Amino acid sequence: MHSTTLIVASALAAVAKAGSWLVQHDYAHHNFFDMFDFYDGADPTNGFVDYVDSATANTSALTEITPQNQIYIGVDHTSTITSTGRPSVRLNSTASYSSGLVILDLEHFPGGICGTWPAFWMFGPEWPQHGEIDILEGVNAQSANQMTLHTANGCQISSTHGAMAGTVSSTDCYAYADGNTGCAVHDDSTSTYSGFNANKGGVFATQIDPVNQVIQIWFFDRSNIPADIAAGTPTMESWGMPRAHFGGCDVETHFSDLTIVFDNTFCGDWAGNSWSSDSTCASKADSCDDYVANNPSAFKDAYWLINSLKVYHTSPYARNARPVRLSA
Repeated sequence: MHSTTLIVASALAAVAKAGSWLVQHDYAHHNFFDMFDFYDGADPTNGFVDYVDSATANTSALTEITPQNQIYIGVDHTSTITSTGRPSVRLNSTASYSSGLVILDLEHFPGGICGTWPAFWMFGPEWPQHGEIDILEGVNAQSANQMTLHTANGCQISSTHGAMAGTVSSTDCYAYADGNTGCAVHDDSTSTYSGFNANKGGVFATQIDPVNQVIQIWFFDRSNIPADIAAGTPTMESWGMPRAHFGGCDVETHFSDLTIVFDNTFCGDWAGNSWSSDSTCASKADSCDDYVANNPSAFKDAYWLINSLKVYHTSPYARNARPVRLSA
């Protein structure tokens, strides 16, 4: 093992031992939708989507609690669409977080389908001043996950050898630099995207640590979920290398009051603009909007199926978490 790897491993171990994690919010099946606002405004990313309110989502069966107590969040997959966009759901948590550990146990997600742009992410008010963390995101026939930070000017991440399993593609997190690519880490494993559903998903764990100035994202497939996560007592000490390790940026300055978001938009600034360069999808229709509008059955599997979502904190971190209401 190289000396740099040893140094990084020691630093990660020190972060992991910062304190015992306590449940702050449990987004359980019986109260899940009560802990989110249904955003029904225009899509900020210019997607071909019609985000619906809670009542519409319920009557249209776009959201439900399954008999197995799983949370289902889907899209319309029966209607040909004219101009309004395909009905879908975007949820913004009513609580916000400036630190902590967010653990999502996810069995199915909408990725890998031409026209889709699903994301599980977090963002702060007055974007990008309070930051954005993209935990699970991709478009069209993408094969692996992309994890990205978007911030105000002045946030740069380091690309330290041995710090993460993913590959850093950009280090400047400033949202208005280079077409808002942010500072991105590409996962090298298809288990986090195109192979996710076939393996019945897994667990994403995201640590926001303003004390040690780091944001980290782990993924564990269904057969390798750590016993401490399954028991509801996460420790981090045995988790190994994260998929993404965002270090070198002042986390406390650039990330605060982050809302948790689940959404599935279509086309728009990323999926739409990259349609022609995706050989799998471009052969299906002349444009992304055209394909999404006229092929409803293609989106039958474009749904989230959530087993659990919990946010943990340690005593020093709890000071920054508070409930908020956002309009977007």
